[in-house]
Amino acid sequence: MPRKTKKSSQWVCGACGATTRGWFGRCPKCGAWNTITEQVDRDKAQDRVVLQAGDARVVPSTAARKQAHPRAQTGMAEVDRVLGGGLVPGSVVLLGGPPGIGKSTLLLQTSAALARRSGVVLYASGEESVAQVGGRATRLGAAHDNLLLVAETRIRAILDAAEHLGSKLAALIVDSIQTVYSDAHEGLPGNVSQIRTVTSQLVGFAKRHGVPVIVVGHVTKDGQLAGPRLLEHLVDTVLSFEGDEERSTRMLRAIKNRFGSTQELGVFEMRGDGLREISNPSEAFLSERSGPVVGACVTATLEGSRPLLIEVQALLAASFGNPRRTCVGFEPARLAMLMAVLDRHGDLCVLDQDVFINVVGGIRLSEPASDVAAILAIASSHLRRPLPTRLLAFGEVGLTGELRSAPRTEQRLVEATRLGFQHVILPATPRGRRRPEVPKGLEVTVASTVAEVLRATFD
Repeated sequence: MPRKTKKSSQWVCGACGATTRGWFGRCPKCGAWNTITEQVDRDKAQDRVVLQAGDARVVPSTAARKQAHPRAQTGMAEVDRVLGGGLVPGSVVLLGGPPGIGKSTLLLQTSAALARRSGVVLYASGEESVAQVGGRATRLGAAHDNLLLVAETRIRAILDAAEHLGSKLAALIVDSIQTVYSDAHEGLPGNVSQIRTVTSQLVGFAKRHGVPVIVVGHVTKDGQLAGPRLLEHLVDTVLSFEGDEERSTRMLRAIKNRFGSTQELGVFEMRGDGLREISNPSEAFLSERSGPVVGACVTATLEGSRPLLIEVQALLAASFGNPRRTCVGFEPARLAMLMAVLDRHGDLCVLDQDVFINVVGGIRLSEPASDVAAILAIASSHLRRPLPTRLLAFGEVGLTGELRSAPRTEQRLVEATRLGFQHVILPATPRGRRRPEVPKGLEVTVASTVAEVLRATFD
């Protein structure tokens, strides 16, 4: 009698991908409950990423560079900016974001723009029917003969349809990775084994045919991409589509990018007819700023190569008990440090008050150059004295109350001049460094300490 091959199995956590010796109610690694399931390895060959057919060839690095193909422009400037100049042939891009934020809308508009420029784009949807996707494409003005739709959840069927298009295929879109499954593995779509297998086959297809692949990934309640971390390691680029349901602004960021910077930011506005690119975010963020108000100051921050002018708002109120520190778009730890600096080096007794700080437009300010603007907004609210409308301030604040210069000061000044700002407060230039060139019509106040900033502004 032929000997039966015993199928190996392992217990895997569906939240973090950790393997255990057996079943546990709670994962020993991430602490999630009821996420460990048994995974049977039916055919491990299905998981392998095949980069190209044939024998392995050793190529000098100089020759490999010459063989590189140019990027494919998507037709949407904000998407190309975040990707680093466009889609790299053979790359795999993972797009994540909360439900309802507009991931499918963004991909559908990008697919249509790419279909008009580069060729056939195959959009595989595992969550909607062809009629539903086609109806949305018509509403968004994204319907095109080169944009092909297929409603399928089997990875083998999707890849067969893509391979049938041959050299005409410009890109493959899979929406979403958690709904696609492989017949070679047991289990429901979206578990660790299925995601690993499906992603590996998509990576292998992209590398063999030189076709860029974009997949949509779900996120968990805490904003992390659902599934094992292996998913993020397999792909070349991880994009995050963020925004607030109460606002129309949407932002596209790169969390991981093997072919470009992760500091770029793409800004969109959600409208009834789809997403509209915002080529001038600074003007959009300051559009509702009318006149001088108490507790508001504008700063210049950098998102990749783009300078943005953002308004920082602060409100101080009497505290009954332990003072609260509430931040929206600002780091709470940095706010606590700035409050201590104001108390010690600015002679403002603010530590016993509730402090609320907000960054307008849903932007997250993580750059230290926004420290001076935050201090001026807090001082303005405490003293109940408004700042001039056309005042801009930026610079880093140290624990001893000193001010430190921000990188690429000239770009920030040029952006301030373009939007009509007349007065800028910035740190003094360190010895040995070249002073930044100030545009005409812009008055600059140089300060070395927090005390000098407060005197120059409110005295």
